[in-house]
Amino acid sequence: MKLLPSFPMTHDALQTRLMRFAAIFVIVYAVILSLSQAVRLYSWNVSYRWEHWLGVVVWLVGFYFLDRIIRKAIPSRDPYLLPIIALLTGWGLMTIWRLNVNLGLRQTLWLALSIGLISIGLRFPQILELLRRYKYVWLVGMLLIAALTLFIGTFPGGDGPKLWLGCCGIYVQPSEFLKLFLVVYLAAFFSNPHIRSLNLLQKVIPTLALIGAAVVLLILQRDLGTATLFIILFTAIVYLATGRREVLILSLIFLVVASVLGYKYLDIIHLRISTWLNPQLDPSGQSYQIMQSLMAVGAGGLIGSGPGLGSPGVVPVAVSDFIFSAIVEESGLFGAISLLLLMGLLAFRGLKIALSVSNDYLRFLAAGLSLFLFAQGLLIIGGNIGMLPLTGVTLPFISYGGSSLVSAFLAFLLLLQISSHTEEEPPTITPTHSYRVVGGGIVIGLAIAALFLGWIIVIQSQSLATRNDNPRRPIADRYVPRGAILDRKNQPLAVTIGNPGEYIRQVTYPDLGNTIGYSHPLFTQGGLEASLDSYLRGLRGNPSSWVWSTQLVYSHPPPGLDVRLSLDLDLQIAADDILGDHAGALILLNADSGEILALASHPTFDPNQMDVLWDTYQHDSGAPLMNRATQGLYPAGTAMGVFLLADSGSQISLNSSPLELIHSTSNRTLDCSIPMSGTISWGTAIAAGCPGAVAQLAEINGSESILSLVKRLGFLDAPDFELQTAPPQIPSTLSTPVDFIDNPSVMKISLLQMAMAAASLQNQGVQPAPRLTISVESGNQGWVALPVGPTSQTYSSAGLSRITRALQAGSFPIWETVASTSSSDEPVSWFIAGTLPEWTGTPFTLVMAIEEENPLLVQQLGLEYLKLILKY
Repeated sequence: MKLLPSFPMTHDALQTRLMRFAAIFVIVYAVILSLSQAVRLYSWNVSYRWEHWLGVVVWLVGFYFLDRIIRKAIPSRDPYLLPIIALLTGWGLMTIWRLNVNLGLRQTLWLALSIGLISIGLRFPQILELLRRYKYVWLVGMLLIAALTLFIGTFPGGDGPKLWLGCCGIYVQPSEFLKLFLVVYLAAFFSNPHIRSLNLLQKVIPTLALIGAAVVLLILQRDLGTATLFIILFTAIVYLATGRREVLILSLIFLVVASVLGYKYLDIIHLRISTWLNPQLDPSGQSYQIMQSLMAVGAGGLIGSGPGLGSPGVVPVAVSDFIFSAIVEESGLFGAISLLLLMGLLAFRGLKIALSVSNDYLRFLAAGLSLFLFAQGLLIIGGNIGMLPLTGVTLPFISYGGSSLVSAFLAFLLLLQISSHTEEEPPTITPTHSYRVVGGGIVIGLAIAALFLGWIIVIQSQSLATRNDNPRRPIADRYVPRGAILDRKNQPLAVTIGNPGEYIRQVTYPDLGNTIGYSHPLFTQGGLEASLDSYLRGLRGNPSSWVWSTQLVYSHPPPGLDVRLSLDLDLQIAADDILGDHAGALILLNADSGEILALASHPTFDPNQMDVLWDTYQHDSGAPLMNRATQGLYPAGTAMGVFLLADSGSQISLNSSPLELIHSTSNRTLDCSIPMSGTISWGTAIAAGCPGAVAQLAEINGSESILSLVKRLGFLDAPDFELQTAPPQIPSTLSTPVDFIDNPSVMKISLLQMAMAAASLQNQGVQPAPRLTISVESGNQGWVALPVGPTSQTYSSAGLSRITRALQAGSFPIWETVASTSSSDEPVSWFIAGTLPEWTGTPFTLVMAIEEENPLLVQQLGLEYLKLILKY
């Protein structure tokens, strides 16, 4: 069985060329890493990374001498093993240095120790025989050492699983070496001539006691990854030794049953499987690690951000458990597939060595060691990309960890020693199909991993990149200036200040906090900063070729584009002054264009104080983070009166008194929200917010007509708007036409919906689309107007001017209506007003709501604001 083309085992030139390639890779990686700060900050005047060159020197010197020693000690070795190990180790070492300088230094020292151990071990070819002869001693001894962690174990990081032994900064994880001695034990046991003559049950039973003890120990240590690997290795070696497919079937059944029982009775297994099956369930809690890993993989794209230019450090434990996702973020799909191929090549070279030796012990040992390295690597890679549950094992030769690195190098030493026993004419072995099955399993595992990577990077990357809990966007904002947010007169509302690498976002008018929002590396984004992010980051509005080339070279988008809002800062300041300390909201808009000129929501928050006051804002009962104008839902109640009046104007005489109709049909009274002066008419009654008049209009229109009106007004759906909007609460049926008056909570809408509906009364029955963002400054094109949303016909234009004049406030050129609800849980007072048709200036519509049952106050505040802006 030939797994790969054969090369002369003494072909030193091949090994030399491959080692040179590995050295070039490590040196180029180190150079790019050194220059990464200059690229990221657009300047040569930066603090360059240089510490990792110590690791490069140790790697170069160590592998140079190891290459020379191996060529002398084992002339007939496999020429691929050392270059593969060197490349994987160098890749991992540079990644660790990039993520954490202190851990990079420690890993460099462990690498020097590992190379030293290999150099010494090559002088003792009898190691293989000593391991075989004393297999029980090695395994039982390591089990006893591993058991000590139950009593005197520690965690070097302070708080975590106590799987290590040691002190004074030097720690060893016995379970890493336990894997190695398990493979040695199984290889030696099944190569015994007396064992080969036994049936399957007789072969397996003697090993179950030791293997079972090891697995139980690992479960007690909560080291589920190593326990899983033990079962995989046991299954694989028994299958290779016997060729019985029942072994695979029984082991699969055992793993499924153990997983089901563990899911039901062990909290740690339940957690691992739950987060694997549904990582979206708790992305900021239990699933945080896997979601951040998936975001890192998705951010890698096809070729990655480049060494030092990504943000893999935001992934927890990126130097060990999630180092694969860190590598993918900065080397992309190309790097990920390359790493998978290196792992597969190492596994197949190990199987080729196994098939080329005549000794059963060496054959099982070579195959077992190859599968040990490959299976452990696939377990951790699968966990990083959501293919498998997280196991917590390390990526051999790559992840940070002294014990992991030393045990991997010892496996490499044994493979080298075994490769010296290979023969040019491979012996005929029985059974051979088991090796083909194992080889096929390796290919399938690699293919599935590649498919998962492709799915994440090609299909899911965009959705992962735009998640609010993905910190890469705000981190990139520290290096690239975001576009400014300006008012309609180009007065700044939000700007970027500072220097590259230290850019921060500043809202120049903090009272607009819950409208402008925030873009923060820790709290991500909200408000307009989130909805306009593609413009503010330069991803939209710039030529696609420039966006692509900038991301290719610098791994971040071009400078952002400025955005102009319809808000008028002077009108906005006046609106905030009017609202003052009252909880509520205010919207002033142009009734013709739908442009929002002022949008106030109180209480608000200061986006510039997020670092200090975030917890206070979150737990404030006043909900300052919520924009009451778009997200707040208020009972419409008698505020519906003006719309019912416009809808039923042809059925009543505006000059007549509603009292005449009320007295003849019901026992209701007007019970107005504010006092009326002069003659009582339908206009004055609705303007005064008289529930009796509104109820009579509801009876005239009927339930079906009211629901039809609600639909035309746009109250059934949340508006398509730049800010987050809450879905309205509108009933599908009304038990009585006056249900929304007697039970105000039946019909709840947002201030934005109320404002757009009111605008249609002044715009010939046409409801404009709400507009808050009106233009963007796009490079050489200057200011480019953004598209306007669709309008809708709410009323017939006939008679609307007559309706609004009937609601005129004295001699003031506006129409108005006041309403309030008496619900003790949700008191609200409405003021809805607009300019009359004869007004020659901007046709204003104003809607204001305060969370108090005080209609006189809301009318006073509303009129005061209108007099100010109309200069009346």
